[in-house]
Amino acid sequence: MSSSSPSAHADVVTKRLVLRAWTTSEATAVLDDIRSSHWADDFPADGDRVVAGLLGRHPEWLGTYGHRLIIERDSGLVVGSIGLFWPPSEGVLEIGYGIVASRRGRGYAPEATRALAELALTAPGVHTVSATVEVSNPSSVRVLDKAGFRRRAAEGDVVEFRITGPGHGRS
Repeated sequence: MSSSSPSAHADVVTKRLVLRAWTTSEATAVLDDIRSSHWADDFPADGDRVVAGLLGRHPEWLGTYGHRLIIERDSGLVVGSIGLFWPPSEGVLEIGYGIVASRRGRGYAPEATRALAELALTAPGVHTVSATVEVSNPSSVRVLDKAGFRRRAAEGDVVEFRITGPGHGRS
């Protein structure tokens, strides 16, 4: 993994959250199952472990428009992660997110998703952020609806959602 410090990329700050770039030491701690006092008791979740493992193969995901930890401003604890799967394909970036079980139902996922999508739409060559979810995951469908994404297409058990930047038509 290439190194990246939290100060290398500006944090995205919302009303209740801070979205901060992963560091290589945090990814290593997740992979080595080393607990941090700055993590919620149930962080990392399975998806966070997968992302930590992929950061070494995708160092660009540690960049400005890459993967971030979701930090609760009130407690300072990491409560999930969110990321953009760089590089864009024909102007489209995919987003993924996860909040630990102990913090679900508080609106953190839509808040973080909306904020990171807004950042992504400022990236050069990016006009759309997309997400695909299984129909059997209504919670994730609600996250995307609340974050301002529009249902675009369904194929089998998977639904695609999109949000577009100004001047690129409806999602």
